[in-house]
Amino acid sequence: MDGTGLASRHDRTAVVSNPWVLMTLALVAIAAAYPSWTDAYSLSVIRDALIFALLALSLDYLWGKAGILSFGHAAFFGIGAYSMAIFGPKVDSANAALVGLLTGTGIAGAVALVIGYFLIFGGVRGAYLTIVTLAISLVAQHIAIGWSEVTGGDSGLIGAPPPGIEIFGFSYVILDPVHQYYLILAVTVIALLAIWLACRGHYGRVLAAIQDNELRARTLGYNTSLHLLIVFVVSAMLAAVAGGMYDITSGYVAPDLIGLFMSTEIIVWVAVGGRGTLIGPIIGAFVVIRLQQEVSSVSYKLWPMFIGAFFVAMVFLFPNGLLPLLRRIPRIVASRLLRTRGAE
Repeated sequence: MDGTGLASRHDRTAVVSNPWVLMTLALVAIAAAYPSWTDAYSLSVIRDALIFALLALSLDYLWGKAGILSFGHAAFFGIGAYSMAIFGPKVDSANAALVGLLTGTGIAGAVALVIGYFLIFGGVRGAYLTIVTLAISLVAQHIAIGWSEVTGGDSGLIGAPPPGIEIFGFSYVILDPVHQYYLILAVTVIALLAIWLACRGHYGRVLAAIQDNELRARTLGYNTSLHLLIVFVVSAMLAAVAGGMYDITSGYVAPDLIGLFMSTEIIVWVAVGGRGTLIGPIIGAFVVIRLQQEVSSVSYKLWPMFIGAFFVAMVFLFPNGLLPLLRRIPRIVASRLLRTRGAE
C-alpha cells in the first residue's frame, strides 16, 4: 500500500475515533430513537428545538468559522418562514412546501448577496459590520409589521402546506408528525455534516486564517472578501431553510420571529454551546430552550431578564461555552486521580 492510501486510512481512523464525532453520532442515535418512547407534545418540543438548532448552526458557520457576528440573522429566518406562508399555499400540488422553501431560500440568499457585497467588499468589518446587521433585523421587523396586506402585520400569518413531493405523477405528502420530525432531523444532520466536512480541510484552514488575520490571508493571495461573502450568503440561506421548516411544522409566523430579541437568542445559543464547534451551538439551543420552558412555566415575563443574566453569567464563568468545558473535564478528572495516587 502506498503512502497516500496509508494517510487516507489514518485520517478515516482518526475521524472515527474522535470523541466529538462519537458523541455526535450518539446524540443523533438518541434523537432518532426519541419518538419511540415519548408523547406527541414532547416530540413537538424537540422538533422545534431541532429547527432552532439548525438556525444556531447557520450562525455558528458565520460567526464561529468566519468571525462575523450578526445581530440580523433572525431576519433571514423570518424570510424563510414568511415565504413559506405566502408562496407555499399558492401552489396547488404536493410540491407546495418545496416551492415555498426554495423561494424563501432564494430570497434570503439574494438579500444576503446584495447586502453582503456592499458591506464586505466595501471593507466594513468588526463592530461596524455587527451594527449594520443589527439594522437589518430592525428593518425586517418593521417591514413585517408595516406590510400588513402581505405579511398580516402584528397578527402574522397562519397556515402552511405540509412537506411533500410530486414528480412524474408520483405524489407523497408527509402528514405524520413523527415523519416530519425525522425530516427535520435529517435536514439538520445533513447540514451539520456538510459544514463539518467543508471546514475540516483546506477550506476550513482558509477561513481560520481569515478570521485570525485577514490582511495576512489576503497577502497570501486569498480573495478574503469573496470567501466571507460566500459564508454570509450560505449561512443566510441555511437560516431561511430553518425558517421555512418552522412554518411548515408550526403553521404560524409572526414579526417576533425576526426581531432583535430573536437574533439575540440565536447568539446566546451559539455562545452557550461553544462558538466555532458546530455541534456546540446545537447543544446550546437545546439547553437554552429547555431553560426557557422551565422559566416560562413560572412566569413568562421573567424569561427576557433571565436570559440576560444567564448570558452574562456564561460570559464570566464559561467564556468558551459548554462544549470546550466538556473537553477539559476528562483532563481535570485525570489530574485529580494522579494527585490522589501520588498522595497515597
